[in-house]
Amino acid sequence: MASLRLFLCCFLFTASSINLVCSRSLQKNHAALFVFGDSLFDPGNNNYVGTIGRANFYPYGETFFKHPTGRFSDGRLISDFIATYANLPLVPPYLQPGNKQFIYGANFASAGAGALSETYQGFVIDLKTQLRYFKRVAKQLRQELGEAEAMAFFSRAVYLFNVGANDYILPLTSNSTVLETFSKQEYVGMVIGNLTETIEGIHKSGGRKFGFLNIGKLGCIPSLKVLVPGNNGSCFEPVNELAKLNDAALPKALEELEIKLAQFKYSMHYLNISFAERLNNPQKYGFKSNIACCGSGPYRGIDSCGGRRVVAEYELCSDPSEYLFFDSGHLSEKANKQISQLMWSGTPDITGPYNLKALFET
Repeated sequence: MASLRLFLCCFLFTASSINLVCSRSLQKNHAALFVFGDSLFDPGNNNYVGTIGRANFYPYGETFFKHPTGRFSDGRLISDFIATYANLPLVPPYLQPGNKQFIYGANFASAGAGALSETYQGFVIDLKTQLRYFKRVAKQLRQELGEAEAMAFFSRAVYLFNVGANDYILPLTSNSTVLETFSKQEYVGMVIGNLTETIEGIHKSGGRKFGFLNIGKLGCIPSLKVLVPGNNGSCFEPVNELAKLNDAALPKALEELEIKLAQFKYSMHYLNISFAERLNNPQKYGFKSNIACCGSGPYRGIDSCGGRRVVAEYELCSDPSEYLFFDSGHLSEKANKQISQLMWSGTPDITGPYNLKALFET
């Protein structure tokens, strides 16, 4: 068996020039990026899931990739920029066929996913399943690297999360009765509870450094503003109420984990500040408008971009970089870059207690 394993290792080196795994020894400061969450971070996992929540068609991807990849933007996502800042390649979708090497990390995010398994159940990769996929990767890497090297690898990696928005949107835009069964505070507690369980599961596998965004004024995205009667420019406040409760509960949960979990460090980007600033004063940040570039109806808030969903007709702007939103519910590449820069090197008033640059360097 020993000689067979040596042969396989040499074959991998020759055929694909991947020598990090075969050497069973990584560079001292090698750090990977593991990504969890929803469409804000999904690079195309939903291309391989039986779902209607896909963006693998024109005009998605046209700005940077020049073709659709499954990303819900005209170009790169926040997680793509973070990988670049960390001197890593763009982390491909975990479900992408042939994606079997995870030495630079893995991206499990799925458009429409929530912390709760019931959120768009059957159409997305929920957070619990994303954790299960991570554990598969962790098992593979332990086999490839050996237990000691793998534990060092996982402790140096950064685990990036964005989840919860879909948990708050779905009950208020469907015939769900969950908020009749649970109070708003109880429901938010369930979302935060599932997130903390996932963090604890990763910590048990060796993860120590985590990055998060809070949710901010979720009810002010075009797809929710369009639900307000009269279309007078107001935000959809029922969703904002849940988001505000979430943004109060999440820091407390992370502070408790900091006490409970050994060597736990985290970065929290305050999207409630950065996003609100761009909503209220888009011109200051280089945007002509805070409506969507692609879609239809008021604010282009009807989810019709690309004409592959319920509504076939849509409008498309000539320059996505002039818009805060690319489609009715997702940021343009330019906005993603601005937010990612604040996450990477922002000061504690906007990203704290660590920024992501500091996490990667510690």
